[in-house]
Amino acid sequence: MTSNSNLSSMRRLVEQLKLEASVERIKVSQAAAELQQYCLQNATKDALLVGVPTGSNPFREPRSCNVV
Repeated sequence: MTSNSNLSSMRRLVEQLKLEASVERIKVSQAAAELQQYCLQNATKDALLVGVPTGSNPFREPRSCNVV
């Protein structure tokens, strides 16, 4: 029984290693350059950098209604 479970776990391990070996890899410098380019291209759309217009902010305090 132990040898069967050991064989099954080894087969799963081999399949996982094959999957990981088939993943296409790029250099860290290339990934960093692409990430920097993406951030610069999308900086104008980033609400943390440019802010959120007051009228479209879903987190603003709700307005109260005063009837006189």
